[in-house]
Amino acid sequence: MPYIELRGHKVWSRQWRRWRSEPILLLHGGLSSTESFSRKVLPSLKKFRAFAYDRTAHGRTPMRKGFYHFQFQTDEAISYIEDVIKGPTHIIGHSDGGIISLMVAIQRPDLVRSIVPIGANYHFNCGLNLDTFPVVVSEEDKDAFHERTGQPRDLWVEIVTKAHEVWKSEPQLHSRDLKKIAAPTLVVAGDDEPFANEHTVSLYESISNSRLAIVPGTSHSVLSEKPELIKAILKDFYRDLSYPLTRNPNRRREETERILGVNL
Repeated sequence: MPYIELRGHKVWSRQWRRWRSEPILLLHGGLSSTESFSRKVLPSLKKFRAFAYDRTAHGRTPMRKGFYHFQFQTDEAISYIEDVIKGPTHIIGHSDGGIISLMVAIQRPDLVRSIVPIGANYHFNCGLNLDTFPVVVSEEDKDAFHERTGQPRDLWVEIVTKAHEVWKSEPQLHSRDLKKIAAPTLVVAGDDEPFANEHTVSLYESISNSRLAIVPGTSHSVLSEKPELIKAILKDFYRDLSYPLTRNPNRRREETERILGVNL
């Protein structure tokens, strides 16, 4: 399997379209893996050289101390960008992966060209309903985890339990943090996420160079529920990352006037 050594830890990593020059990093969701996420988004990213890895205690990457806290996962993402991609990259992340994309953009703007957080909350106090993801671990789940990673079966119970524990108190970003993000940003969410729609809108409104796509008739599984619509939205975003100049700007009025050099 394609393991790499990332600062002393064995990490499962993949690359696609090595001949492309512009990199993009795929960050899968919590308790998920690169394989499940990459299948859903790669068809929309043909112009990019794509990178992805299973985060610690996810997919095929073994567990280690501190594994589920978001700062830990953000530090891991920064290490991967510095050591593997070796330069600024676009980032697209679902759920926990989207949260990490926000944190990387805040902490290391020099490493980020654009971000697409999908179904991502920036604070745990967002009306989050964790009953949407019940803590249920079947014997089949344990077997699959052991077969995939070679780690003890019951370790999967510990990982799932830790995830729910962290989600109750993390992340803890605020609007003042989000305002630091300068990279072009596309905020994507279903209209029935496990957190309030107002939270998604506040994420969008806190980032100056951002766009918002709330996909109708979808949930946190928006990537699976409306794949063609998501594909079109992503293609449109990556087609032109310049600041959106619209006919009737409101929220974007001041920046539009600055770019055009006119008073509207």
